[in-house]
Amino acid sequence: MISWGYLRSSIEIGQKHQTRQSHISARSGRDGNLKGKTLKGECPSDIDKKPQGKYYTRQDNVLDFVGIEDMGMVFPGGSARFVDMNEIRYRERRINNRLPVAREGLPFIIGSLVLTCVFFWIGHLFLVIMAGGLTLFMVFFFRDPDRKGNKEDRAILTPADGRIIGLEEIQGRENPLGEPAVKISVFMSLLSVHVNRIPADGRISKIEYRPGRFFSANLDKASEENENNQITLETDSGVRVVFVQIAGLIARRIVCWVREGDGVRAGQRCGLIRFGSRLDVYLPVGSYVVARVKDRVRAGETILGYLP
Repeated sequence: MISWGYLRSSIEIGQKHQTRQSHISARSGRDGNLKGKTLKGECPSDIDKKPQGKYYTRQDNVLDFVGIEDMGMVFPGGSARFVDMNEIRYRERRINNRLPVAREGLPFIIGSLVLTCVFFWIGHLFLVIMAGGLTLFMVFFFRDPDRKGNKEDRAILTPADGRIIGLEEIQGRENPLGEPAVKISVFMSLLSVHVNRIPADGRISKIEYRPGRFFSANLDKASEENENNQITLETDSGVRVVFVQIAGLIARRIVCWVREGDGVRAGQRCGLIRFGSRLDVYLPVGSYVVARVKDRVRAGETILGYLP
């Protein structure tokens, strides 16, 4: 039998929870649904208190995951943006990945490993060799080596591993940068590391996804017609740079781990394109480009050029 004291305690706990939810609803203006809600201006006083869970804060213009208060992101100046904590954890684990392979590759690696074990169990040697080879390829393809970003002043790092297949100056404004620009194209083959990285310190000011075709990534028309994700970076010096993740003939999956408003570091992981693709970088005219066509480059380490 449930005692009156227990029932009374349960009611009091429920009332406190309801009062707290009402307070959060009043702050968010969306009946307690805080996902994606932005509050501008001064933070409510309760957000300024010591956090009870996990949140991340902006320090030196970079997002650092350090703990959370009411699912909130706290910034200098007192503004707060409420976010989905599951998304924060998802992004944090990938941006600060400590595994030797990208987490997006784990389902492929585990799946092919399970197949290898099944074929071994039934005693089919040929299929064991094929599945084992597939497992090794998946581990190799999704490898995610640790890289240390180059900190040279005004340097722009390549966001992708691979080979430079294009270098041209665009006079018009019909390009993702919206002004005359220098375009550098990097082709990622099946043998390249496919984790993409941030080219310079700064802030993500815009992200625009565009559906499209799936032509071979080494063709010029791939830049215009293929599915792509355009990321605009405003560097600490105030110069805009755009880099574009482009799907290829085999690559049908573009992954982006950064969001608009994120502070980022040069060399930081920002996304991945599966199974062969291309990445274009647009620099403002006047940039000093040191990269050359056919050069082999390494994401987060090789310098493409220097901003004006």
